[in-house]
Amino acid sequence: MERPLVHEEFERARKDFHQLIEQADGQALGRRSNGTRWTNRQLLFHMLLGYLIIRALLRLARTFAYLPDGASRSFARLLNAGTKPFDVVNFLGSYAGGSTLSPERMVVMFDHVIDKLHRRLDAESASELARGMYYPTRWDPFFKEYMTLADIYCFPTQHFDFHRHQLTLDG
Repeated sequence: MERPLVHEEFERARKDFHQLIEQADGQALGRRSNGTRWTNRQLLFHMLLGYLIIRALLRLARTFAYLPDGASRSFARLLNAGTKPFDVVNFLGSYAGGSTLSPERMVVMFDHVIDKLHRRLDAESASELARGMYYPTRWDPFFKEYMTLADIYCFPTQHFDFHRHQLTLDG
């Protein structure tokens, strides 16, 4: 993992998120996105959520890294079995968050989480970044069967870029 590249990707996403919010009017934010059941505003919240969950995913991976591989493998199988309920919660959470949080508040939250991720990434040792766990591959197309902490730091920007193309802010 090249930390400077991950930092650059975080900053690129931050700048892009700011521009998306600043350039969108209420009508554009209320328009349906392409390929999801969310509006653009709800999808923007979902893109933010990809960064917000990283701290929890990192804690989870750190915990499972100290357990036998079978523990995280079994946990991933259990989570894969619960994909349908996860999909419902994922949809409703982004629907609710995107419907209630103002775009300005989303920008503040995005800045806050990016700042925290920068600090956390800088504090990680190389051996910590190499630790990992098995993941539920059915939950997200960017989850790999086994993910290290380094992989997890890269996930939210992959998720962001994927959904960025589904926005219909320009009509």
